[in-house]
Amino acid sequence: MKEFRVGIIGATGMVGQRFITLLEGHPWFTVTTLAASARSAGRAYAEAVEGRWAMSTPIPPRIGEMKVLDASADMDAITAQVDLVFCAVDMKKEEIRALEEAYAKRECPVMSNNSAHRGTPDVPMLIPEVNAAHAQVIEAQRQRLGTKRGFIAVKSNCSLQSYLPALHPLMDLGLEQVLACTYQAISGAGKTFATWPEMQDNVIPYIGGEEEKSEQEPLKIWGKVEDGGIVPASSPAITTQCIRVPVSDGHLAAVFFTLQEKASKEEILRRWRDYAGEPQKLALPSAPGQFLHYFEEPDRPQTRLDRDLEKGMAVSIGRLREDSQYDYKFVCLSHNTIRGAAGGAILMAELLAAKGYLD
Repeated sequence: MKEFRVGIIGATGMVGQRFITLLEGHPWFTVTTLAASARSAGRAYAEAVEGRWAMSTPIPPRIGEMKVLDASADMDAITAQVDLVFCAVDMKKEEIRALEEAYAKRECPVMSNNSAHRGTPDVPMLIPEVNAAHAQVIEAQRQRLGTKRGFIAVKSNCSLQSYLPALHPLMDLGLEQVLACTYQAISGAGKTFATWPEMQDNVIPYIGGEEEKSEQEPLKIWGKVEDGGIVPASSPAITTQCIRVPVSDGHLAAVFFTLQEKASKEEILRRWRDYAGEPQKLALPSAPGQFLHYFEEPDRPQTRLDRDLEKGMAVSIGRLREDSQYDYKFVCLSHNTIRGAAGGAILMAELLAAKGYLD
């Protein structure tokens, strides 16, 4: 695979910082450009994030010395220096939509961590192990945008990536109903305990917009490409509750589901154990060797113990058992800023590179 020059748009935020740590030493992608808002532009990156670096590892020296550009005003200079960008900006949705389309129209592929384009029919929303085939809609999007190379691809909401992958191997059994309650880390809000002390010893039973995303986005992911767009699936019926908990990283979910075709516990466990997607078959650099891990212990997965499994890119599952109202229930976990954010977007870019969309 050839080497790609990449830019990080929104490099000073929590997810932007995670992109920096994950891309350091990447075999295909080299960070050449950093961009953020006008207030950070013109400063060395280390200066721009001084007092705000939230990662456990230090800023790579090369990155710390790089000058931060203005994501909007310096767009022409940025696109001249990169082959693609990862976008994780904190702006209004309409502003994000305009920004990402402007990059795409400059023939720069955009790997977006933002929600602004998740509902756009010809923008693929990819969990690479689940719906890699949706990448084919990029050609229709290029026709709409009038581009040859530029396009936008998005990753899904971070919380549903903990449980949708576990449900996906059961879809052919007629997945009818899903109830998911998610317990989400504060890094999902771009916070740490130092910047959000109110979360110490606290639970907040509301995350704005999260439940709507969790109920709607899976249907697009399970949808089909038709007439130049992605038509959402009509089932399963999904209801969710999303709760903020005092955890630094890692989104946990309690999931209940009903199937049309009854399946034994052993059959479900076999499907989880044997499941592999395109990233595993292609041996992509960021792909976990085993995507779905099942724990037999009754008190696993645990956030602190298991969120970093396979470098934070695996999904952990446990406590599969029959339920009195639904057929089965289980708990599951993923690292929200790695698998659910920056790592998932990098894996998406690797998939699209392997499929030739970045040529």
